Amino acid sequence: MTAPPDSFVDKVVVITGGSRGLGLALARRLAQENAKLAILARDQQELVDAKSDLDKYGSTVTMWTCDVKNESSVRSTVEEIASVLGGIDVLINNAGEIVVGPLDVMDRKDFQDALDIHFWAPFNVTLASLPHLYKSQFARVVNIASFGGKVAVPHLAPYCVSKFALVGLSDALRAELSAKNIFVTTVAPGLLRTGSHKNAFFKGQHRKEFTWFSLGASNPLISMDADRAALQILDAVRRRRAELTVTLAARLLVITQAILPDLTAKLIKVIARFLPRMQSQTENKAYTGWESESILSPSLLTRFADRATRLYNGLRKYPPPR
Repeated sequence: MTAPPDSFVDKVVVITGGSRGLGLALARRLAQENAKLAILARDQQELVDAKSDLDKYGSTVTMWTCDVKNESSVRSTVEEIASVLGGIDVLINNAGEIVVGPLDVMDRKDFQDALDIHFWAPFNVTLASLPHLYKSQFARVVNIASFGGKVAVPHLAPYCVSKFALVGLSDALRAELSAKNIFVTTVAPGLLRTGSHKNAFFKGQHRKEFTWFSLGASNPLISMDADRAALQILDAVRRRRAELTVTLAARLLVITQAILPDLTAKLIKVIARFLPRMQSQTENKAYTGWESESILSPSLLTRFADRATRLYNGLRKYPPPR
């Protein structure tokens, strides 16, 4: 039986940051559709665990240890993927990291690191993949940005700056590549329950920063399970949608920003007042979520986000590399 034209069956899909979190949720959905997967990540053990998880669906799953911030590594990895799997049909730029804290504790390196992973990495992976995407009849590029790339959020300055840059890159790629039948989808997720809070980095009063961040990520009124988000994202890609904002809360905030920017600015100003203040003795050091646990997190209030850490391969016993 012939697969429908919008099916992912036998399509070669490259997912950066595919070993855990939203990347793994997307990979699971694609594996169920019998796509040919190439998942990229820096951590070899995470990749092994993810592949073991995905192999149960019976699709082709290959894993590639690659630091997507390294341009030469990206070029060689992409070429090898295309050679082994017979081309590239879909590229999902999903790799990312987040540093949470007030602007006072952020330095130039925090901004540079954020731009390296959220702007230059998608730029390099996309350019390396284009020669292969040109040959595909199902060419798609998916850039996982953030609602923080549409609306600036306090205590996430480097993250927001880099995600704004990714949204701009994604829009520019769409304008340039549409004539060549390569369709670009920009995804702006709101808070997702991916388990990423444990592997994020926190500066300033890191335990307080981790607490508010994990409480938000666990709140079912404003956050969404990663699997549900993956389903929406792949539907948007299938339908060649230009943009998708995931979660109702994020959509409302983005719409308000577009229509009533002054009101949005006032609202964010109020929110900022409730976030942890900078203290004179605060050290300028980044701690992982694992190192920042408090009385409130983990707790009953964060059970949904903590459960997602287990579901999406986020458990680890040592700090992730930066």
